[in-house]
Amino acid sequence: MNKKYYRFFGGFLSVQENWLNQMSKKGYRLVHTGKMFYEFEECEPGQVKYCVEFIGQKSKSQAKDYHDFLEDMGYNVFYKNINLNASIGKVRWRPWAEKGGRIATNATTFNQELLIVEKEEDGKPFELHTSYEDQEIYYKNLRNPWLLLLLMFAIFTVTNHSAIWGILTLIFLIPVLLYQMQIQKAKQEAKTKEW
Repeated sequence: MNKKYYRFFGGFLSVQENWLNQMSKKGYRLVHTGKMFYEFEECEPGQVKYCVEFIGQKSKSQAKDYHDFLEDMGYNVFYKNINLNASIGKVRWRPWAEKGGRIATNATTFNQELLIVEKEEDGKPFELHTSYEDQEIYYKNLRNPWLLLLLMFAIFTVTNHSAIWGILTLIFLIPVLLYQMQIQKAKQEAKTKEW
């Protein structure tokens, strides 16, 4: 019997990943996703593991190629939205994205900014980014949208002399700093392993 759960995690990728792995430990595996729902079927407890991957910086063809690459490696892959925009004809400008992914529409990667990647549990760690260089690039891609928002709100704070904009700027500083720490950690580990 399939079960549906309604959840929205937004940009909290690790929270979503942890929840999916908890569902797996309870004996449920993902079979379908929607804007706010996840559909599961019963399986052996802990039979599968999940990773949630941000791909919002990629063009439609790059996202499709990456999706197909992961499926060719034997993983089950689901597209997932990171926001709740529900409209037709939506366009989003992503100045931090790679060339080809800077303008997102319903026909490209809009509302498909995440991949949920499922693999059979084999006792090995589940990491999609195994080299330190890959980890550094990935964390930069996660940091850059937050950095853009931080800069925009900082400009609003300075031009409007507003405490509210200043508070919002500080809120956006938190994810920027967290991802920057991950970038620095990957750089440091790369240097340490080099010697």
